[in-house]
Amino acid sequence: MKTFYIAITGIFCLAMTGCKSNSEKMSQDLAVAQTEPVEIKRPNIIYIMADDLTTQAISAYGGIYKDIAPTPNIDRLANEGMIFQDAICTNAICGPSRAAILTGNYSNRNGYYKNESGGKFDETQWTFPQEFQDAGYQTSLFGKWHLGTEPQGFDTFKYHNSAGQQGHYWDPLYNMNGTDTKTEGYSTNLSTDFAMQWLQEERKQDDPFLMVLQYKAPHRPWQPDEKYEDLWEDIEMPYPSTFNDDYDGRELTAGDTEMTMEHFSRRDMKFEEPENLKGKEKIQWAFYGAKNDEIVQPEGMSDEEGRKWRYQTYIKDYLACVKSVDDNIGRVLNYLDENNLADNTIIVLTSDQGFYLGEHGFFDKRFIYEESVRMPFIMKYPGYAKPGSVSNDVVANIDFAPTLLDVAGIETDQPMHGKSFKTLLRGETPDDWQQATYYHYYEWPYWHHVQPHYGIRTQKFTLAHFYYNIDVWELYDLEKDPEQMNNIIDDPAYADTVTRLKSELKDLMAKYENDRTLEDFREITDKDFGSIVDIKDSETSVQDVLTGDN
Repeated sequence: MKTFYIAITGIFCLAMTGCKSNSEKMSQDLAVAQTEPVEIKRPNIIYIMADDLTTQAISAYGGIYKDIAPTPNIDRLANEGMIFQDAICTNAICGPSRAAILTGNYSNRNGYYKNESGGKFDETQWTFPQEFQDAGYQTSLFGKWHLGTEPQGFDTFKYHNSAGQQGHYWDPLYNMNGTDTKTEGYSTNLSTDFAMQWLQEERKQDDPFLMVLQYKAPHRPWQPDEKYEDLWEDIEMPYPSTFNDDYDGRELTAGDTEMTMEHFSRRDMKFEEPENLKGKEKIQWAFYGAKNDEIVQPEGMSDEEGRKWRYQTYIKDYLACVKSVDDNIGRVLNYLDENNLADNTIIVLTSDQGFYLGEHGFFDKRFIYEESVRMPFIMKYPGYAKPGSVSNDVVANIDFAPTLLDVAGIETDQPMHGKSFKTLLRGETPDDWQQATYYHYYEWPYWHHVQPHYGIRTQKFTLAHFYYNIDVWELYDLEKDPEQMNNIIDDPAYADTVTRLKSELKDLMAKYENDRTLEDFREITDKDFGSIVDIKDSETSVQDVLTGDN
């Protein structure tokens, strides 16, 4: 009807004196109207987070796998919304990142510093889903939780509750609103099944909702759905350009880890487990390879052949897990389309941090380096975020909570370290927007022997201080050295840059209430805050086995 009205008005104007100027004005007004942001009142929000999903595995971000292993449904979100190129994790490890996202605060305020010996998340503190619930939203959680305590602020939840709440890929145990239930099937499909059931049958159809859908995949041990187990069996995947990094100039940091191509376990490499293994013996067999000098590969291979074989096994399994995630995101998008919900539903796709896919010869995360510190973040906000738009502004995971509340129109007086980036969704960057993030990783030495460190990540530089039992600073120029191969901390040409960045880092640490001494930080690393679970299961003694404590 709108198009018909405009057409008739235009014809009528042509017969009148002065019509041309009126017609031009109408066209200009329409053009402006089409570009003006439209804010949805009390929109539905679907927050999707996949564990250890990294930008290199999403074809919308480009990279060496984009044509081999495309992610069409995630790419659809990017095409219909905004993709963020500089979303930064403040502590690149699962539990602490999730705590930061829920609270909008750094680890030093929310109290959750580490995965191992990090204890349980304090469920008495405020989290953003509680604010949605208080505002009259229906709220639900499906998939991975991994924080030890019962989720707060959700009307219903079904989360992984085995293997220290990491969950299992096949026939997983879910805590369903307080009752543990083993469910047959593949976890990525099951979590989506629960979400779809809630969307279709259990929610009130006319009330707004917040649905949090958090996949276990593609977390270790990277077990694909059966239909994708041999998806790329007949091809050789490409190798990252830094695959053969020798860690020159970074020997004590990047060069001293247990997360290289030489640290995959028998379980990672899908070796067939002998029958009748139990307890400690079973774990010792499965995790053989995780320590130094325990190389897992078929007999008869050279060192180089074995290294490439491990990478090929790993990357094919990882990307096959991602394919299932993408498939299931497609199920959610199709439901929204078929039920006329697409235009009033905001969708977020992200991860708890980035991940290494062979870059620098690594797997896993933890470092302030790009592949682990950069999180995928895509938001579709119909009528507000321009389709296919890109943001190069720096945002952090502590900014997610205030942003989600802001786009929902929910006001809060809750103190948060994070800040809403709603304006960035329109391509409008405030003059005072902070284009830098403070980073701090505390865990040591288990898992993966990554030295605790803190630093600052700006649009152009990464400055880091590794401090637990060494005293090493590193500086990278991200424009000249985006792969971070050259530590230029002692380059005289960057002396002023180092001074400036150290000053900015000090200011950020004070701003976020974490300007403590190195001894204070070491005490956090050494402190046993407790276990994430009370009841020991088959995974609980893995640390004892790998560290030789038992």
